[in-house]
Amino acid sequence: MAPRPNIVFIIADQMRGDFLGADGNQAVHSPHLDGLAAEGALFLRAYSSTPSCTPARAAILTGQAPWHHGLLGYARIAERYPQEWPRLLTEAGYATWFIGKNHFHPQRNLHGYEGGELDESGRVESPQFLSDYRRWFQAQAPALDPDATGIGWNDYAARSFALDERLHPTRWTGDRAVDFVEHYDKQQPFFLKVSFARPHSPYDPPQRFLDEVDRASVPEAAVGAWSELAFGDFHEPEQHQAARNNLGTELTMDARRGYAANIAFVDEQVGRIVTALEDKGMLKNTVIVFTSDHGDMLGDHHLWRKTYAYEGSSRIPMVVYWGTDIANGARGQRREELVELRDLMPTFLEAAQLPIPDTVDGASLLALLRGETEDWRIQLDLEHATCYWPGNEWTALTDAQWKYIFHAFDGREQLFNLKADPLEQEDLAANLAYAVTLADWRARMAEHLAERGGAWVQDGAPVIRKTTTLFSPYFESQ
Repeated sequence: MAPRPNIVFIIADQMRGDFLGADGNQAVHSPHLDGLAAEGALFLRAYSSTPSCTPARAAILTGQAPWHHGLLGYARIAERYPQEWPRLLTEAGYATWFIGKNHFHPQRNLHGYEGGELDESGRVESPQFLSDYRRWFQAQAPALDPDATGIGWNDYAARSFALDERLHPTRWTGDRAVDFVEHYDKQQPFFLKVSFARPHSPYDPPQRFLDEVDRASVPEAAVGAWSELAFGDFHEPEQHQAARNNLGTELTMDARRGYAANIAFVDEQVGRIVTALEDKGMLKNTVIVFTSDHGDMLGDHHLWRKTYAYEGSSRIPMVVYWGTDIANGARGQRREELVELRDLMPTFLEAAQLPIPDTVDGASLLALLRGETEDWRIQLDLEHATCYWPGNEWTALTDAQWKYIFHAFDGREQLFNLKADPLEQEDLAANLAYAVTLADWRARMAEHLAERGGAWVQDGAPVIRKTTTLFSPYFESQ
């Protein structure tokens, strides 16, 4: 067998799939990620099935669908899962290390990693917790405030970072990753997770990145007739954290520009990591995977942040690169198959030449890169328990052309043709011309939910649920 490769897993926080140069967004300066896609593969239909921070990370850790890892919305992930890939890799002889955000509980929980350096964005969920980034910041700039820019963690205001660029958490994460690569001297292969806290708000890049963004090229927020009717009256331009808010064009575009600049700053760090691998002679025997935990609505349909079925929230970037010593697969692949965060665990395990546990619902992305498509999924499930307001609980299905959404609290259905309407501006659920299509997807949803019992589906259709379901029965067995 060939030597086991190094694996570098880079995850950005709250990065939507269409804010990437390689995905066609001309406003985003992402040459390093675009280069990895050009020399590797870009998955154009990648999703986060439960699009908020913690359930997404549960899916990554376990390789499971939401119902099976048990976390159906935003809550603390389990302290340990029966099968989690950092532990499996460590036990198999990999040196495993993380840098940046984990969002585990307790916050120093390793979930099988040998160790790492945390940046938790000011989050304190464990007694007397202080992140490694904040401890470093105190040592470097004891008289300064790391939050001096003055934007909250869920604000969608945007302005340039108020301090020296070297003190920014994005730069710190990049610096620590580069340092790990440059000083790695063990004989065993390594697994390195590099987890950036951006482009998640605050949208606070150094000014030079804001200057690079051509405001005229930034796509305006998409708004359909259905969303104007549903959310257009939520208009509080002075409020910068509301999940529903019609800010108007000017403020919305400011946020989208700041978000694009945040991505450019992350991209620069990705380039530094790749250069360090190349300079060390490691790139030729390294697999690199880049993705995000979920997207950011950025004002699409007057919605902000995440937890929604819509593309801005649920579709994410997914790039896979493999060194020249690993395989000779076709480079520059642009894959249209439906892939999801649950596919990362089997991808990592296959790359490390390890067996994939029977508990895993996902499948290795490496199979697609070899052209093995025959048994790949033809539809994907999405869902999220109540968040932000009581009616925001839903289940959804997509086959990359159609997306069906069932809103649990009132039974409202939505149907979008993603091929004809990628911005989801035309809801076809009430259009009689699509009644047969709607009925077909309703039946598909009933079949998908059948294992959950009568509280979820009856008489071949999903049922209205007036109380939220945050955990499945599987969560209790973790």
